Amino acid sequence: MKKKRYRSSPEDYSYERLRREREYGLYWYSWLWQIARPVLVFLCVCVLVVGALNLGWRYIDQNYVAPMEPGNTAPVTFEVKSGSSLTRVANNLETAGLVRNRSVFKYYADFLGFGQKIQSGTYTLNKSMTMREIAEQLAAGDGTPLVRDITIIEGWTVENIAAYLAREGVIPDEAAFLDLCRTGADFAGYYYIADVLSTADVAQRRYALEGYLAPDTYEIYTAATPTEIVKKLLSQTEAVFSDAWHDRIDELNMTMDQVITLASMIEKEAKQADFARVSAVFHNRLRSGMTLGSDVTVKYATGTTRMSLTNSDLAVDSPYNTYRRAGLPLGPICNPSAQAIRAALYPDEDFVAQNYLYFCSKDPDTGELYFSRTLEEHEAAVRIYAPLWQAYDERTGAQ
Repeated sequence: MKKKRYRSSPEDYSYERLRREREYGLYWYSWLWQIARPVLVFLCVCVLVVGALNLGWRYIDQNYVAPMEPGNTAPVTFEVKSGSSLTRVANNLETAGLVRNRSVFKYYADFLGFGQKIQSGTYTLNKSMTMREIAEQLAAGDGTPLVRDITIIEGWTVENIAAYLAREGVIPDEAAFLDLCRTGADFAGYYYIADVLSTADVAQRRYALEGYLAPDTYEIYTAATPTEIVKKLLSQTEAVFSDAWHDRIDELNMTMDQVITLASMIEKEAKQADFARVSAVFHNRLRSGMTLGSDVTVKYATGTTRMSLTNSDLAVDSPYNTYRRAGLPLGPICNPSAQAIRAALYPDEDFVAQNYLYFCSKDPDTGELYFSRTLEEHEAAVRIYAPLWQAYDERTGAQ
């Protein structure tokens, strides 16, 4: 028997189709939601995080980073003193009301590389400036040079140096510098100055530091004090004296002060080409017990600049007058060069061996000297060249 087949009615077909479409639609939306849901959750989290970060940054900015008073450009004078650390600068900025937090400024400036570049000086800042603007300006400087060069000339006295420094605006006036050099008491930490200060007649010296301010060109801070400048010059004197020179001092049975005193006379008496010969004459006279009879020591004592000295000049009662005082003068009469010190330590051996005892100026303009072994030869030379000295004094107006 054949089974009876039933055909679906149009209504059944429509219902099935609708059912399938609904199932398919729900599947599609379900699949889309599975993808979209974590994305939406992530976006929501991001919004929350960004919002939190924004709130956090606004708090940090307003309390630690932002300019103190945006729009307030009233000038505020701010000073960075020489030698100030970044910590001190940051502390002072906070005290002046220019930054909100000193620690934040310190770490910010250090992180950006400004910490080692901040220069001393006086700055005009304002409370509307950002930390970066402040750091950049402090690193750029205030327009005033941080350092400058000074040149101390060979043969200058303490008074010459003081006048030069005041003239160049390095020190406000000469008085403080001269007072420091007169007593030398603030520099006893230098062993050779301590030796000078321990001598019995140091109080009679015009300046205890005369001879010890080494001639040279120096780079100094523009804000350097007279004390700091003196220390720099004294340190160079210490650097000049090598161990070999100290050994030579012992070999000559002299003191460092005696060597510098002799070198100061050599510096004033001759040009560098004749340093060792003049040294030989002085060594020979010292060894024979003669007075040194050096005009330059009389000039230091009297202040005269004349080449032709009078009898009254030569008779001046002064511990610096080597016509009246046996041996070396009381102390150095200028600040000698390293070359003059070397000559004092190493006199010309031939002139020492031949016992040269005299010299005089042969040409005042060139500084050429005439050397003699005997008094007779020397007096003859003086008669020849003395008129040239007098003419030089008249021409130059020497007093």
